[in-house]
Amino acid sequence: MIAKGAPHVIHNDVELHAYAEALFKLTGLESPSSSEEEAIELLTLLIERYEEQRYPVPTSDPVSVVRFLLEHGNLTQRSLIPEFGSESAVSMFLSGQRNLNLEQVQELCARFKLRADVFLSSKTTR
Repeated sequence: MIAKGAPHVIHNDVELHAYAEALFKLTGLESPSSSEEEAIELLTLLIERYEEQRYPVPTSDPVSVVRFLLEHGNLTQRSLIPEFGSESAVSMFLSGQRNLNLEQVQELCARFKLRADVFLSSKTTR
């Protein structure tokens, strides 16, 4: 693909597939040259840009995220007591009566291996 010319902005899934294959081959090299490393970086940026525009990840509020994690992890509200401090704190958060504080965000990030922005909203407090 790169041998055919400089990479360009990806416009469709066929191009995405070709760029992803090229990236896969380049990242499999044991000792990529500096030009190959540059190609890896460029292809990564182009692929990320296309995927972000074509397949955007919808944002969600922290309560919906936690409810999703509970449901799909077969967890109960009581399962979150270590992160919230008490069952009533979990209940108040899930009912929208209370926002997450930064300590709770950190605890949830550690437990579920997610980035903090998943749990943050403009209502998160210190």
